[in-house]
Amino acid sequence: MKKRTVKALAVALAMTTVFAMGSANVFAEEETEAAAAAEVSEEDQAAADEVAALIDAIYVQTWTEDTDEQCAAAKEAWDALTDEQKELVEGENADPDYFGRDTGDASLDDAGNADEIGENEILVVSFGTSFNDSRVEDIKAIEDAIAEAYPDWSVRRAFTAQIIINHVQARDGESIDNVEQALERAVANGVKNLVVQPTHLMHGAEYDELMEAVEEYQDQFESVVVAEPLLGEVGDDATVINEDKAAVAEAVVAAAVESSDYDSLEAAAEDGTAIVLMGHGTSHTAKVSYSQMQTQMNELGYDNVFIGTVEGEPEETACENVIEAVAEAGYTKVILRPLMVVAGDHANNDMAGEDEDSWLSMFNASGLFESVDTQIEGLGRIEAIQELYVEHTAAAIESLGLSTDADADEAEDSTETAALADGVYTVNFDTDSSMFHVNEALDGKGTLTVENGEMTVHVSLVSQSIVNLYYGLAADAETEGAELLQPTIDTVTYSDGTTEEVYGFDIPVPALDTEFDVALIGTKGVWYDHKVSVSDPVAVEE
Repeated sequence: MKKRTVKALAVALAMTTVFAMGSANVFAEEETEAAAAAEVSEEDQAAADEVAALIDAIYVQTWTEDTDEQCAAAKEAWDALTDEQKELVEGENADPDYFGRDTGDASLDDAGNADEIGENEILVVSFGTSFNDSRVEDIKAIEDAIAEAYPDWSVRRAFTAQIIINHVQARDGESIDNVEQALERAVANGVKNLVVQPTHLMHGAEYDELMEAVEEYQDQFESVVVAEPLLGEVGDDATVINEDKAAVAEAVVAAAVESSDYDSLEAAAEDGTAIVLMGHGTSHTAKVSYSQMQTQMNELGYDNVFIGTVEGEPEETACENVIEAVAEAGYTKVILRPLMVVAGDHANNDMAGEDEDSWLSMFNASGLFESVDTQIEGLGRIEAIQELYVEHTAAAIESLGLSTDADADEAEDSTETAALADGVYTVNFDTDSSMFHVNEALDGKGTLTVENGEMTVHVSLVSQSIVNLYYGLAADAETEGAELLQPTIDTVTYSDGTTEEVYGFDIPVPALDTEFDVALIGTKGVWYDHKVSVSDPVAVEE
């Protein structure tokens, strides 16, 4: 027993010694490798950091005279890195995917920046995307549909996101106009009639900024109009729906079913599958549009379709709330799909990405669902959506009086509406310009007062930027002694409860359902001619 014990101890001691010696050797090798790696990575990191700084410099929303040069410098520095160095690129907004991610063939796109526009231009304005395939399938598809519908008009492109413009230019060498550049191009080309068709989903912050940009150039064209975004007018609250929202709801649900394994939405519901449509979300008052789209889904009987947003505004559209709603409704399978015109960064990363905060990850992490699938397809590639944009463009062109449709002759033959009894009425107030209209809080309505047969409509406008109106033509408004219509201070209340003081005006009305001339002057001191009409009077109960 003693011999065995001594022998065992000897073996153990030997093994311990060998292990210790081996460990010492391993530790020594690791220290040597670490030292070498540290020496190499210091040089590599410096090169990577330089590229990260160049990327961060062009990850900005403002174009400058140095932007083109900065884009070229960033790409040149990136191309000079080794594969190992590229993986080290990390900045405030920079990462290896900025130049390294394959998003498709940029040469299949058309930036639409050509000159020789002619007198009539349709400028299609999008937020934009750096995902090349999505830019072709979603944005270019809309532009092509409009160009096909209006072959006599020149269709051009502009993006509102300079960050995206710079990304595409630096990585792919493709230059895309921002809104100001596109408008300058139109002016330089002698465009007379300009129709701006935004591909934005709603009347949100991006749309407001576009309107302000176009207003700066309004006096450079004979006529200019901004068409409706995809979902049309916002409305007051979550119950308001319209034909545009219905068309979008039907189109996106049909596309989701077609891309699934089901023959119909009903079949998906019977199998316990819900379709979750993820929008962007916004703090703008237009966020109610998402709630309205949920109302629209319910009105259409699409009980297994749920609306969510990346930003979680409105609150019920936040991911965790949507997960709860889908689970409480009894669905055990989910299809995630973007409610966005373009399947870009939000669709690929926020919705279908691998990070733990993506919607795909959060739905799976909840443990409430048997399966969660994704469809990375933007609205822009759906033919019915393209047709809706074409319709909005058509309405804008017709508002300029440039339509060649046969119904133009029919309008001239319309008869005057019978005179109204004295009293107060709610009426529709329509204009030929998207920059001169009733405040969105009032849903296009004005108040008509009829007294002794004389009619006057009061309208509250969108801001205080229109300082006077004139009942008649701009040329007459500028004559000495012209009686200008003076503004009133009106307070409007938006759907979220916020209020704003805007200008209102009392305008004489010669007849109902008949266009008449009203000129306006803004803060820049230039008069503009417009056509307005008043229709559909509804008596106000006392």
